[in-house]
Amino acid sequence: MQAAVYRRSTGLVVEEVPAPEPGTELILVSVSNTGFCGSDHSLIESGLLPDGTILGHEVSGTVAGCGSQVRGIAEGTRVVVRPTFCGQCRDCRSGRPHLCTGGRRTIGIGDLPGAFAEYVAVHPQMIIPIPAGVESRNAALAEPFASALHGIKAAGTRSGSALVMGGGPIGLAAVGLLKILGFSPIVLSEPVEEKRTLGRRFGAEQTLDPLSADLRQACREWTGGVGFETILECSGVPQNVPLAFELVATGGSVCMISILFTSVILNQPMVMNFKEFRFTASYSNTHEENRQCLAWMADGAIDARPLISDLAPLEQLPDLYRQRIHPGKAVKAVLRIGAEF
Repeated sequence: MQAAVYRRSTGLVVEEVPAPEPGTELILVSVSNTGFCGSDHSLIESGLLPDGTILGHEVSGTVAGCGSQVRGIAEGTRVVVRPTFCGQCRDCRSGRPHLCTGGRRTIGIGDLPGAFAEYVAVHPQMIIPIPAGVESRNAALAEPFASALHGIKAAGTRSGSALVMGGGPIGLAAVGLLKILGFSPIVLSEPVEEKRTLGRRFGAEQTLDPLSADLRQACREWTGGVGFETILECSGVPQNVPLAFELVATGGSVCMISILFTSVILNQPMVMNFKEFRFTASYSNTHEENRQCLAWMADGAIDARPLISDLAPLEQLPDLYRQRIHPGKAVKAVLRIGAEF
């Protein structure tokens, strides 16, 4: 089968590799669409990936075969794929299965080959059936929406004003979910005009370019000087964390959904004392959050497809990465790999 493989000497290359076998306990999925995640870019640029890694975890596809001991899953079932969890470790018992430390299996960014390939082999616990009426490109993007939903849930607020810092795929997904959940006003801070336009399409009532507008002044105007009840940091810009501390309301919540790889400097950490706001972070998402986003897609409340700026076959991924993804020109790149639905 064809797969996009990471080679330490050359980066991403498309190669012929052996197709996985379901054996006795696995499920073989014929991949339809796979989204390119920001974490894929970070891993490629880190230089830490083992040679021969196949990335890709935002996937939709169809069950093409089952191991001899797999029961209850029919070939032809349309599915998305998420990590397994053991149900026994401290995190699983505490309601955090996405942080499982006792047997977590993950495609693309974990221990199993990913979905930048024609086929992927997964454990039965990893698949989530796709509801009727949800097509494959939409379903492949349920995962970034679930990550945004997980961040909103981690923030712990249920209503009121909300600021999303950064209009990448997860930030835009967060805007759409905040709209569904009844937050208002919803503000998107994003320097790229195309992404601000998408933000308004997904439900932002106000957008601004933080490089040319005064976000502090805008916050005072839009919240009556109170500050935002909820702030979601989705940009990956370290300076936005102390800025969020300034802009959050007393007793509000700041959730860092983006993953930062550099230090954050807090010039006035005592603002945390004076405001008594909640500062937390989020990681990944759960099966249930994926099911919820898929259900919203089936109901028509979510359509993730406007996020897709680049749609290409698997063999074009290396060029797409060099020309569009790595320079930051793509909003969301999605691959057409197998038969779509």
